[in-house]
Amino acid sequence: MDDISQEITSLVGREVYSNNGVFVGEVEDLRLNIDGEAVTGLAVANLNSELFAEEARRGQGIIVPYRWIRSVGDIILINDVVERVREPDDEEDELVV
Repeated sequence: MDDISQEITSLVGREVYSNNGVFVGEVEDLRLNIDGEAVTGLAVANLNSELFAEEARRGQGIIVPYRWIRSVGDIILINDVVERVREPDDEEDELVV
């Protein structure tokens, strides 16, 4: 059991990137399902202000569902779904995103 808790706490502080290499934020905490003994999400703070302008300005974080995670190593890679959260301002932005 101690090995499991050490592995879970080692996620805190890791940087989160989309699978396209876009910085999303940094893991601040974990959301757990105690009954199912599983991680259900990552609480991410220090957000990329281009993706999460409102949340970053207010100093809030987001919860990334664990099912979005593609891999965990020195960094955490998640599906590029997060990049689509930001609404394009104009037609030019639509081409970039």
